[in-house]
Amino acid sequence: MPYFVGEDSIVRKIWGKADTILFIFAGAAAEFALNKAVDWLYFTGRLPADPLGRLFSTVAYSRQIIFSEEQAALQSIDKINSIHKGVETSRGAQIPDWAYRDVLFLLIDLSIRSYELLERKLTEAEKAETFDVFNRVGLRMQLAGLPANYAAYLLMRHEHLQQNLVSGELTLDMYRQYKKHLGHARYLVLKQAQLLVVPPLVRKHLSLGKIPWLLAVIWTYKFLRLIKIETFLRNALLPAAYKAQIIGMDSPFIK
Repeated sequence: MPYFVGEDSIVRKIWGKADTILFIFAGAAAEFALNKAVDWLYFTGRLPADPLGRLFSTVAYSRQIIFSEEQAALQSIDKINSIHKGVETSRGAQIPDWAYRDVLFLLIDLSIRSYELLERKLTEAEKAETFDVFNRVGLRMQLAGLPANYAAYLLMRHEHLQQNLVSGELTLDMYRQYKKHLGHARYLVLKQAQLLVVPPLVRKHLSLGKIPWLLAVIWTYKFLRLIKIETFLRNALLPAAYKAQIIGMDSPFIK
């Protein structure tokens, strides 16, 4: 049976490394906090209670889709739809299509940005392939207004960032929760990772600092990777409660 994402796809390479996923997670944590629909994430109360767990669940679902056979991936997408429909029923309102698109769009963008930060520049064809994978997820979810191609996506991504980001009380509360659950040192690392990977407009909305000292750590990491001990540095930065989960995201087939 064919896979939802081809075994030689650049998307598997991006999402097959825990290091890259950590930066995708960091960027997503920033954008989720700024999104105008963040109140939906607060509705069940699970996000403020466990913000890292909720964000990791988004990552886990994405990986499940990317590395599954076609039918299993489609079932995972349908399950996501079902969960959201249940929340909508409980609240008596509908999550707007633009909010769904925002999540797809940020996953595309952060996949590209994170891989390029840690690995290499992607070709235009590889970027278009990354768009295509997540766009197929959106099509399966029956989302309205999806872009037709990567070029159209870039325009819509820019428009969404302009229209759908706002820094408010829930933004501040999410960052308080991040600091509470990560601890002070790892919280600073999170903000540094965000400074390096998020779009400029997201940086503008958040107080992430201006000096990217984490770049020096990344250069060290790349050197350590050459001598095969980079996991020591990476694991030292991980929250203990999520260490096994994150390390388990390393695919043995991705080099």
